Amino acid sequence: MRSWRADLLGTGLVLSLFAGCAREGVERVEWTVMDTIAAVQWRGAWDAGLGLRDTTMEAFAQVEGLLNAYASESELSRLAALPDAEILRRCDPIVRPCYAAAFRLRDETGGRFNPRWKGPGTMDLGGIAKGFAVDLAAERAGMAGLIDLGGNLKAVGGEWKVGILGGGDFRLGPGEACATSARYFRGSHIHDGRDGTEIENRIRSVTVVHPHSAMLADGLSTVLFILGRDEGERFLREHHPETRAIWYTTDP
Repeated sequence: MRSWRADLLGTGLVLSLFAGCAREGVERVEWTVMDTIAAVQWRGAWDAGLGLRDTTMEAFAQVEGLLNAYASESELSRLAALPDAEILRRCDPIVRPCYAAAFRLRDETGGRFNPRWKGPGTMDLGGIAKGFAVDLAAERAGMAGLIDLGGNLKAVGGEWKVGILGGGDFRLGPGEACATSARYFRGSHIHDGRDGTEIENRIRSVTVVHPHSAMLADGLSTVLFILGRDEGERFLREHHPETRAIWYTTDP
């Protein structure tokens, strides 16, 4: 598992957005939230994208306020000690899908992805919440663009070219999303949810491309990093065949 703390030098810097400002007619604005870099990009006049910027900022701030494990006043912190079913009953309906997806991934992975990886009575959705925030922003978007939160990307209309450090480049089509888990800048920072041990393997990065869910791309990139390439590929075929993974390893 990974948290969103200290993510400023994490996955958000792994991805190079070739559709960015170097291409004529593309605008980009970025800011910091959830301890990482957020951005939106759009094609057209500067003023035309300010609504996309504003709705995305609002969505990201709302998710941070509800799901910040490091803020004692957040909803997540207040509900953490409750049983899973009670959390799902009491939580804000806006973020209920994020909790439910985290619990489902925990069950599918036998606890290796685990929102309670820090121990009983704790809750940390850092391995999936950014992707959820991107999906929420995309739902509210009133125009085409590319939404980015720490390297969790979703194309809201149009096609966008994305490059991965060490992994080449690909295109995100309308509605598609991707997320990357990597050790480039922070070394080992992803933990086995069963016992909290840091993951040590040959994976430098793994990027998951999902046809419509940034939340699942985010969570699954963490899952695959934990599992490793062979087991991770089997896991995708069995549980999430709609996704694809791009691996960058230290193997020859």
